[in-house]
Amino acid sequence: MPKVGQTGIKGQSQTWSVYLVYCSDGSLYTGISTDPVRRLAEHNSGRGAKYTRSRLPVTLHHVETVGSLSDALKREAAIKRMHRWEKLVLGKF
Repeated sequence: MPKVGQTGIKGQSQTWSVYLVYCSDGSLYTGISTDPVRRLAEHNSGRGAKYTRSRLPVTLHHVETVGSLSDALKREAAIKRMHRWEKLVLGKF
């Protein structure tokens, strides 16, 4: 299995997404992935981020396709700096 990075199998460029999940305790978690739906399943199975393990189940609140890993990391940082209400508006919640 190839390592997570800029390219996937046979050197094809991967498209990265930033996602925001709503946790069962009402908190929000932001992350990046090349497959947000798979990543949501990982979170809900307890194999996702440590933060979400005690806050299950989580639901997908917002997804943005941003392109490169660098762009995804920058957008993730920008979202994490937002106020809670701004994050909720992102998903039109």
